[in-house]
Order: sequence, then structure tokens, then C-alpha cells
Amino acid sequence: MPSQSNCRVAHLGTVDYARALEIQLSIAEQVRQGERPNTLLLLEHPPVYTLGRLSKPEHLLVDQAELEARGISVTETGRGGQVTFHGPGQLVAYPVVDLREWGGPVKYVRTLEQVIVNTLNDLEIQAHLVDGLTGVWARKPSIEPKIEAKIAAIGVKISGGVAFHGLAVNVNTDLSYYENIIPCGIEDKPVTSMAQVLGRTVDEEAVRYSLTYQFGRSMGFSMTEVTAESVTDSLAMMG
Repeated sequence: MPSQSNCRVAHLGTVDYARALEIQLSIAEQVRQGERPNTLLLLEHPPVYTLGRLSKPEHLLVDQAELEARGISVTETGRGGQVTFHGPGQLVAYPVVDLREWGGPVKYVRTLEQVIVNTLNDLEIQAHLVDGLTGVWARKPSIEPKIEAKIAAIGVKISGGVAFHGLAVNVNTDLSYYENIIPCGIEDKPVTSMAQVLGRTVDEEAVRYSLTYQFGRSMGFSMTEVTAESVTDSLAMMG
């Protein structure tokens, strides 16, 4: 049985949302049965709006058919939270981890928030939390007075003691995609990205490296990098 303190990390590149969920569910079942160690998946999605369990139809501001005609998918998902966007230039992290001895959902979400804050601090962005709201925030530049803007979203699901789904950090994301939704149901706060805050394109590999380190440090895991093929090939053989 794999040690609970071990966690593999794999960068999968660009993966369709439905395929990524399929991968997570397969890994989650193996983790639940003690057949596979905890696994952190790092990836990017083609443009997609995902609707969490608390989503409201009115938070999607453009007709779904029109969005899909523009090449943007819309899909319902079982994670917590409301509507959000995933797409190019965004780092999506899906930790598939056994929480049965680690701690409960509130502790886990608060830990993910701190992982993001520490990652952004590594990249010279002073990020923070907002009371009563899930996610991570930063000061949006070039606006007076400077206001809080959401830079990272969190939405998780825990089934049988194993967590999946996860978090998304706007790195070099095209923020115009957020104009079609009310992100996470929050109407009075904008969305930002690392690139917008820093005023330059951000090295996405550096963000992945920092997030992996901060995740292992905060969760108490020993992180081992593995190839994307070692994750997806083993799942294909199971199927």
C-alpha cells in the first residue's frame, strides 16, 4: 500500500475537461483502494465554462449555443462552487488525495488557499484571502483606488474520503472570457491574472514548480515528479 505521505505530480499539458475528469475519477478510485499514491495533476484546459453545484443559470450571461459557436464549451460538474472559466494561460491543479487521516474539507480548502498565496508570493505577488469568500485575491493595478480582484479559484469534491477537482490560477489568461459570466457568483469584484498584476508575461513553468513545492510543503507530502504517460498509460491499461 502506498504511503500517505507520498504524492506524485504530473504535468499533462492541455487536456479536455471531460477527459481530465475521467482521469481524476480513475485515480481517485485507486487512491481510495490504496492501490495508488496521492497524485497532483497540473494541466490546462481548452476554453470551457464549468458549472459547479451551486451555479445559477443567470450567472451565464451569454446563451450556451452562442458560446459553443465561438468554440467555448459549457459543462456541468460535481465540484463545489459556481460558474468559472478554464482556458489557455491558466494553471489548473487537480490534487487527487486521500483525506481520511489528513483532515476534513474545511482544513483542506484553507490549505489550498494558502498554497496559492505562497505560490504567488514566490512570484512577487502579494496575495491574500477575503473573509467569507473562497479563493485568493490580489490588488488589481492601474485602478484608483486599488480594489481586490480574484486571481485564483477553488472548487473541490470529496467522495469516499478522497478529494479531487481543485484549483485554477490565472497566469497569462485572457481575462475577456470572464465577461460572459458572473465568476463564482460574485458580482462586485473583478478578476485578474498574474500577468496583469505584474505587467508582463509570466513563466508558467516557474508557477508550476512553485505550486508543486508549496503544495507538498503545506500538505506534508513528499513530491515525486512523474511523466504524463506514466499516469495516463496505466489508466488506459485498466480500461
